[in-house]
Amino acid sequence: MKTTLTAIALLLGGTALASAEGELQLFNWGDYTSPEMIKKFEDETGINVTITDYDSNDTAMAKIEAGGHGFDLVVPSNSWVPIFIEKGLIQELDLSKLPNHGNIAQQWLESPYDPGRKYSVPWQWGSTGIAVNKTAYDGDINTSSIFMDPPEELVGKVNVTPEMNDVMSLALWYVGGEPCTEDTEMLKKARDALMEAKPKWQSMDYGMTEKMAANDVMASVYWNGAIFRARLKNPDVVYGYPKEGYPLWMDQVMLLSDAKNVDEAHQFLNFIMDPENAAMISSFARYANGIAGSEPFMPEDMMTAPEIVVAEEFQSSGHFLPTCSPKAQEYYTAIWTELQK
Repeated sequence: MKTTLTAIALLLGGTALASAEGELQLFNWGDYTSPEMIKKFEDETGINVTITDYDSNDTAMAKIEAGGHGFDLVVPSNSWVPIFIEKGLIQELDLSKLPNHGNIAQQWLESPYDPGRKYSVPWQWGSTGIAVNKTAYDGDINTSSIFMDPPEELVGKVNVTPEMNDVMSLALWYVGGEPCTEDTEMLKKARDALMEAKPKWQSMDYGMTEKMAANDVMASVYWNGAIFRARLKNPDVVYGYPKEGYPLWMDQVMLLSDAKNVDEAHQFLNFIMDPENAAMISSFARYANGIAGSEPFMPEDMMTAPEIVVAEEFQSSGHFLPTCSPKAQEYYTAIWTELQK
């Protein structure tokens, strides 16, 4: 899903990006788009793709709501899909222009956030868990206590990715609650636990693929594919699945209501639903995708990677996050604002 915010384009503020026939503007998570796949698409179609990065769902939503962005496609996480639709920021797809739509795996076709896939196309899916450098700590890593109550060996060495819904959900599970709760007592428990833990953290930041690979951070709440990439550079990095509960997510590509390059966007959406092209995205970002038949084109190491293939004992602890009610989101935001001070 995700790593460092790198796009210079976000510094442009309200300046609209250029759009014209034969161009496409993709607004996506940083370090998440395969350059090889983009080159193949450009070579086959003649369409020039410009990619602008963001670092969180909140950032993407704020930028799009502000208007004047010039983007055609955005890639929000599943729990944000209904919000984008409800706010009128997304337009329905023309399925007649998407002959590869039938390649979406059946388990992802009838998604609760977009039944029948009228508004979205799968990009990648994965989990949010705990990464640890085993040279710093060799205890149990399959627990949110790594960041909620860090062991002595990791005090001052833990990063928490600043993705509000993921962190709030992990905290609520840890204290015995459920994501999107409106129970103020349970929310206070989560808030108090987070505030008590924060002084023991090193940072709240992105870019953990590089930082954990370089031994700059010894533990982090982060995304499985990014940590898989860190392990490939540094075999001391391991990934854990919190037994108290951890988020599963699927990022979707969606067509913005004010997109200028609609035909080009449909060509791109159809392209990434080809199994070989979907595998190119997975090969780069190191997450699973939702396209049936992509497996034969995937790197062999993804078939057995512990960051991708979840051990049976931890499978039941993973849950797709619901879309929070406005009231629950208000509570989340209040806690998150305080936590970031």
